[in-house]
Amino acid sequence: METKRQALVGRGALQDLDLSHNYLTVLTPETFLPLTSLATLNLGSNRLEELEPGVLCALPQLQVLVLQDNPWVCGCGILPLWRWLSHNKEKVREKNLLLCGDPVQLNNYPIMAFRNESFRQCQETSLSALHYIVFLTVGPFSFMASIFFCTFMGSVTVVYHNLRREPHFWRRSHVCRGH
Repeated sequence: METKRQALVGRGALQDLDLSHNYLTVLTPETFLPLTSLATLNLGSNRLEELEPGVLCALPQLQVLVLQDNPWVCGCGILPLWRWLSHNKEKVREKNLLLCGDPVQLNNYPIMAFRNESFRQCQETSLSALHYIVFLTVGPFSFMASIFFCTFMGSVTVVYHNLRREPHFWRRSHVCRGH
């Protein structure tokens, strides 16, 4: 895996890259980070089902993108690609050939035929691992802090009430001893 990631290191001046027919299934933003000059990218005829938002944003000089003949899964995961395509129509010449491969009811449906309303059910509140770590740390900590606080306040209340009662007790016992 590491050799694949390093395959593009030192190729910053590369302008054209043809990765078609390579059985690619996943691309991450880090894949293309070294390629700051890339102007043409062919990802056609692979096994891509979706693209993370950062993959294409990592290519500031990109002018031509080929994506057809991939089995795109047309669900919420396709939303980042659809948004990018909507804002960069001039960069994808065969955008009408970008067809859904899944689910079955959308097979061969053009991705660019979707509208904003098509993604209404897609919530963009997906949580990262960091969010879960924070919840798992803060949750038990706040629970323990609330127990400590309640115990502390209960103790203070008991001590306060006992101190209020004690002066009466001391006065009576002191008076009784004097007689």
